[in-house]
Amino acid sequence: MTNQTSEQITAGTAAEGGLVFEPIPPAELQQIRAAGVDEADNRLTVQVVTAGGSPLRCCLRESAPGERVLLIAYTPPGTGGAYAERGPVFIHAEPCGGYLTPDRYPPALSHRQQVVRAYDTDGRIADGVLVNDGEHAMAAIEELLGRADVALVHLRNVGYGCYNFAVRRSEDPAPTPEIAGS
Repeated sequence: MTNQTSEQITAGTAAEGGLVFEPIPPAELQQIRAAGVDEADNRLTVQVVTAGGSPLRCCLRESAPGERVLLIAYTPPGTGGAYAERGPVFIHAEPCGGYLTPDRYPPALSHRQQVVRAYDTDGRIADGVLVNDGEHAMAAIEELLGRADVALVHLRNVGYGCYNFAVRRSEDPAPTPEIAGS
């Protein structure tokens, strides 16, 4: 692989089309914030970040000291049945600008070791690959989404297994709530 900066890690080759890097959709976050509880009925409690460095699933960057965040239970899109895992994720306590470059691997998360987990159209795990950083993640994403049996991939943290974001082919529709398990 070539030596690229994180800003140069773009998506354009999988399945002869582009890729879409998806945070938690703003409409879902708006519903959660308005309800005052997450999907597991946990009351939302604002936390002020002290050290920073936690991935924010609303804007696909790491938290900074002093930011106000929520820790919510969330079931990522595209999973189904026993594979519909609900887990903890951080989001901004108030709406933010979101993720503005959905055609690029999130530069602010490109230094992270990740698991790239592939799912089929029924929401079952089809494969998983451990990668060292965003450049290696892109190679795994493109390979996995180049397969006919893979509909979507998730990127997850290695240490805790928490969901970070989803990636799909640009020509494929976003997963429906029924498949997402919400």
